[in-house]
Amino acid sequence: MSVTAIARLVARLATWTVIGLAAFAVAVGVFIPRLAGATPYAVLTGSMRPALPPGTLAIVRPVPTEQIRTGSVLTYQLESGRPAVVTHRVIAQGVSTTTGEPVFRTRGDANPGPDPGWVRAVQVRGTVWYAVPLLGYPASVLTGDQRELIIAGAAGALLLYAAVMFTGAVRDRRAASVATTPRRATGAER
Repeated sequence: MSVTAIARLVARLATWTVIGLAAFAVAVGVFIPRLAGATPYAVLTGSMRPALPPGTLAIVRPVPTEQIRTGSVLTYQLESGRPAVVTHRVIAQGVSTTTGEPVFRTRGDANPGPDPGWVRAVQVRGTVWYAVPLLGYPASVLTGDQRELIIAGAAGALLLYAAVMFTGAVRDRRAASVATTPRRATGAER
């Protein structure tokens, strides 16, 4: 095998590895959560180290409050109806004396003490279903609409690139096959 052929093979392997990793990132960060009704959130601080370091993409699935237990990692709104959320571990459960609804005391794993106040059921977005390290960095830079547009564009570009690479490989294989196939002599060549 020539140096050029080895270089092409290495380049092709690197290309398919990048395409595979990008497809994996899009699948675990966008498609799987969307199909399951989950929401991806970027972890911005170190309050949940070592379980969820900054830059992690936490995939949060809505759950009934009855299923939330002490030890669950909960994503909740700081203020009901506001977009800002926190993801911390439930350290205690209770019942509100005024409303009778379930409430939760939370604390970040790396924080010395509990979060102030109790989290009400109306604030709960869900519990962490799974988390993917490093995928939170790109998600934290972009707004929701920008993220959707870029992900759709990147997915389309990757699929187009994969199609071009695949058709090129098929064309090269056919050309190599034709070049090595012996030709039959026709009556005119005899």
